[in-house]
Amino acid sequence: MSELTPGLVAELERLVTDEDTASKWGSGLVPVFSTPALVGLMESAAVQALAGHLQPGQTTVGGHIDVRHLAATPVGMKVRARAELTAVEGRKLVFKIQAWDALESIGEALHERFLIDEVKFLAKMEGKSKK
Repeated sequence: MSELTPGLVAELERLVTDEDTASKWGSGLVPVFSTPALVGLMESAAVQALAGHLQPGQTTVGGHIDVRHLAATPVGMKVRARAELTAVEGRKLVFKIQAWDALESIGEALHERFLIDEVKFLAKMEGKSKK
């Protein structure tokens, strides 16, 4: 296992584009930053927090996210997510994630990721795809 400890943090920022909107994702009809795009940004921040801290051949997969989308953000505004590793429970990694746009808090989440051996995981998926 790796030497992961709570306190690892990463922040990611991006500009909201038409590709990120609820109307584009099909999660709504309005042209604002979608919940699926918010979840993607949050998960990416969690992955980034682990960069350089995993053992060779090790990666993570998302297993659970409990997200609250608190406010709408228009196209053209920047959004930012901050993920902090708060607990390591065997293979389970727990993150607290917060997100903001230029004016206010737009989201919060508790997110669980799981450590995996990438080669074994991909071999299992290859076997599954042949069924």
